[in-house]
Amino acid sequence: MGWYCDYAIGDPVHGDYHDTEYGFPETDERRLFERLVMEIMQAGLNWGLILKKREGLNAAFHGFDVDTVAQYGDEDIVRLLNDPMIVRNRLKVNAAIHNAQVIQQLRGSHGSFANWIAGQHPLTKSQWVKLFKKTFKFTGGEITNEFLMSIGYLPGTHREDCPAYQKLTALSPPWRAQGLAFYQEP
Repeated sequence: MGWYCDYAIGDPVHGDYHDTEYGFPETDERRLFERLVMEIMQAGLNWGLILKKREGLNAAFHGFDVDTVAQYGDEDIVRLLNDPMIVRNRLKVNAAIHNAQVIQQLRGSHGSFANWIAGQHPLTKSQWVKLFKKTFKFTGGEITNEFLMSIGYLPGTHREDCPAYQKLTALSPPWRAQGLAFYQEP
């Protein structure tokens, strides 16, 4: 399996995301929600396409404001399904809206989406997948894995010799506290 680092460094589409976001700890609710929606939208598609549509997704989903998206109704769904700047898939759009509502509930019970995630840590990938499938919509194994890797809760985003790896490990992503051996599943 190749590494994202092998082609992302210096790439006009992937470079900035690779160098400054992928694997870096994140706690901001809008950014967490954006990352979750982007991973959902990416299912079955190329990550580069999602990065190219990122600005359109941001506009279409009102800056990934959880409270706004949670209130979306039928008119918003029609608007989204007709927006060429995003991935126009009804299941993915409905999942984004549902997941915004779930995040509101998690905010009520845990203070924030970030607190809920942190409160579950540490879990192995299979435990995270089980939890996300139970909690959210459209969050299978790959989506959950990539989401959690992208925000620093699962390892594997960068090669150890990648400059981004050095930067992100200096920020002590949550997975580092457990060490890599914890995440090695049979």
